[in-house]
Amino acid sequence: MHCQPKLKQMVYKWLNNNHNCLLCDEPAHAPIPICVACEAELPWLDERCRVCALPLPMTGLVCGQCNRRRPAFQQVEAPWHYGFPVDALITRFKYHRQWPLGRLLAELLGNWLAYRFAEGLAQPTLLLPVPMATRRLRQRGYNQAGMLAKWLGTQLDITCDEHLLVRTLDTPAQQGLNARTRKRNLRQAFAVTDVKAVAGRHLALVDDVLTTGATAQALASQLLKAGARRVDVYCLARTPKPGSA
Repeated sequence: MHCQPKLKQMVYKWLNNNHNCLLCDEPAHAPIPICVACEAELPWLDERCRVCALPLPMTGLVCGQCNRRRPAFQQVEAPWHYGFPVDALITRFKYHRQWPLGRLLAELLGNWLAYRFAEGLAQPTLLLPVPMATRRLRQRGYNQAGMLAKWLGTQLDITCDEHLLVRTLDTPAQQGLNARTRKRNLRQAFAVTDVKAVAGRHLALVDDVLTTGATAQALASQLLKAGARRVDVYCLARTPKPGSA
C-alpha cells in the first residue's frame, strides 16, 4: 500500500531564487528557505555521545549506557537536540502536514551529512526509513520517515528502500512510554522482507527524532541478524536524557 501524499498542486516552489525564510519570513538570500540568522540559532547538537548522540556536557565522550552495553547500531547522526524551534517544526511537519517544513529540515540534514561524509564518516549504500504500523499509516496518510529518507536519498545520491523493513505488530505508540516499556513494546515488532538485499551492506535507518533509541535498537538488531555489515541512524533531532536540562 502506497500511502505517501499525492501532491495535486505544488506546495512549495523549492527552486525559487527569491526564498523567504520559513521561520521569520524575511528574505533568505540562500538556495534554501532559511536565513543565516535563523539557521545559526537552531539548537545545534555539539556536545554529544559519540555513539548514540545523547546530549552531554562535553564533546568526544561516550554516555554511560553505551559504555555499559554497546547498541546494535554503529553511530547516530543528528544535527540538533530536540529543542525550539526544531521541535515545533518537526511537530508541524509530522502531525499537521506542513511538508515544506519537513523538506527544509531534510535539506539541512542532508547538508550536515554531506559535511560529515567529507570529514570521513562512512557513507551507507542504502537508506531505510523507520516503518509505521499499517493502522497508523492509514490514519495519518503518510510516513514522515519515508518522506525524509526519499529527500535525503535524492540529495545525497543514496538509494532509498521503503519496503525492506516492515512493522509486523501494531504496537501502541512509543510517545509517552519509558525506556523499559518501549523495549518491551517493540519485541518482534519488525521484520526484514528481503534478507539477500541487506547481506554484507552498510545501511542507515532514517527517522525524525531519536528518544530512547529502542526503535533504532530493535531495527538494527533485525538487520544485523539478516546479515547487514553495519547499521547507522540518521535523524533530525536527539532528545536529552529524561530529567536533564
